[in-house]
Amino acid sequence: MPADETPHGPDATRPPAEPLWRDALGRCLRSLRLERGEILTETARRAGVSPQYLSEMERGVKEPSSEMIAAVAGALDVTLADLTLAVATSLLAAPAGTAPAGPTCQAAYALAA
Repeated sequence: MPADETPHGPDATRPPAEPLWRDALGRCLRSLRLERGEILTETARRAGVSPQYLSEMERGVKEPSSEMIAAVAGALDVTLADLTLAVATSLLAAPAGTAPAGPTCQAAYALAA
């Protein structure tokens, strides 16, 4: 497209997509689990979920219930409030259309503690 033309079509005026909550949650959960030096099966067993389900949560594939999120948070020794704050802070730190990185989540969790 020549430099003097503006794009047309349905995507021309859309702002970048916001990151999804489930993606940011998954990154924070994985970051916290790895920070503890645990493998999926250890955390999943304590949380009472299957390793496959926890993996799907961490990858942002599942839209987990609040009960599931609380169970995994408890297994990681964090409160639901601290986890929620960490996820929200990681979303605020990421520009729209980008994914917050793990260290952002870790820093957010440190702020919540």
